[in-house]
Formats: sequence, structure tokens, C-alpha cells
Amino acid sequence: MSHSDEIEDSSAPLIEHLAELRTRLIHSVLAFIIGMVICFTVWNPIFNFLTSPLCLAMAERGQTDCGLILIKLQEGFFVAISISLLGGLVLGFPYISYQMWRFVAPGLYKNERGAFLPFLISSPLMFALGASFAFYVVTPLAFDFFLGFQQAGSLVGETDEAGGIAAIAFQGSAQEYLSLTIKFIVAFGLCFQLPVLLTLMGKAGLVSAEGLGNVRKYAVVAILVLAALVTPPDVITQVILFVVVYGLYEVSIFLVRRVEKKREAKLRAEGLWVDEDADGDANP
Repeated sequence: MSHSDEIEDSSAPLIEHLAELRTRLIHSVLAFIIGMVICFTVWNPIFNFLTSPLCLAMAERGQTDCGLILIKLQEGFFVAISISLLGGLVLGFPYISYQMWRFVAPGLYKNERGAFLPFLISSPLMFALGASFAFYVVTPLAFDFFLGFQQAGSLVGETDEAGGIAAIAFQGSAQEYLSLTIKFIVAFGLCFQLPVLLTLMGKAGLVSAEGLGNVRKYAVVAILVLAALVTPPDVITQVILFVVVYGLYEVSIFLVRRVEKKREAKLRAEGLWVDEDADGDANP
């Protein structure tokens, strides 16, 4: 291995590395706070955007008023804080990930940096894709399911029955609605990290395409349990989550297999690949 591929070690004592880590953390926290303050000043438009799936679902049922109520006096403040925390993390994440990269990169080989950087870039993109899928596809279906348990009421004498019918109308808590929406967004965003995580593990040699294929039946059970925990008791949204996550699992197997083929081709070109022989020795 050439000298240029060796670890770029600054030979700094431990205290200097800790000081650098502290500096990176301070910059990351400041970026998060700045993003949080920005989102706090415009939390109303953000809340209106997050409630758009609910308003559309209610409009399709002829309910023009999709207002949410504040059950507790301080609930409005905590809604604004929750939105600010989520928004601060979203706005500050690019700079935070940059600070993480600047701290980790000097301790990696050049080829390791080239291999790790695409995963660092694809991770937030896949999270955004999963969050968008949850917001634009899953939440409208879930909210439509929940709103289906409403019923119109009637007064005594309006029906042939002895008594009237009690109305069941949705009067949602703003904080509860926001918590449910964020739960969907975060859950699907994390599920969409599956190909990134498994491919990175495959590149590190921790998992193999054959191994992932052999545990496919266990993965199916785990995904079914995940769908039952994350989604509401609605068969449609559970099936959607299962199909999406299982599809991501199969995509992960394909990506890991590609990584393995590239590794094998590289080792063959360098004359380091050893095929299995009659004694059953495994490839390195």
C-alpha cells in the first residue's frame, strides 16, 4: 500500500482530539438552535402544512372545519416547541452531518472516505423520501380510516327509535395530532434507511447477500410486527408499510450483492481472490 493511502494522522494528543470534538459539537448545537429559532418564528405556516392531510380527508367527507383544539392551556406552546425541534433538526442536519464528517474523515483511509461519503449523502435523501411517502401517501389513508368512526347525531323524534342518536364528531387535540403525524414521518424515514444501513454493513463485510436471503422469512415476521406497531389498526396502511419495507429489504439484498461482486472483481484483478477448492475452503 502506498504512503498516500495511509491514515492521515495528525499525531495530536488526546486532549486536542477532545477539544476538536467539543468544537464540532458546539457548532452542531448552534446550528440546531438557529434552525429551531427560525422554525419557531414561522411555526403557524408549518403547522398548517402538517395539518393539510387531515383537512383534505375531512373535506372529502363534507366537513369544512378541520380546526384542532387545545385541551390544556399550555398545549399551544408545546405544539410550537415540537414543531421548532423537528424543524431545527431538519434545517441543521446538513451542517451537523458536515461537522461529523470533518471530525471522522481525517481518521479514515482515502478509499474508506470515498466509500463512506456516498452513504453519508444518501442517508438524508432516503429519510426525506420516506418522510414524503408517509406524509403524502400513508397519513391521508390513516386519517381517512380514523375519521370513518364518526357518525351524525339526531334528536328524539327524528327517528322511529325511542331515543335520539348521539353524534360522534372529531375534535382533535393539536398536540396529539402533531405527535401522530411526526410518528409516521419519523418511522417511515427510518425504515427507508434500511438499504443504506445494510449496504454499508455489506461493504464492511458484516452481512452478505446470501445471509440476508437465508433470514428472509424472519425478516418478513419482523416487518409484520413493525407494521403492526407503527401503523394504526388499518389493514390498508399496514399492508402498504409491509410492502414498502419488504421491497426495501429486497433492494438491500441486491445492493449488497453488487458490493460483493465489485469486491470480488477487485480482488481477482489484484490476484488475491481464492476460489473454493475441493477441501471446501471459503473465499476470503
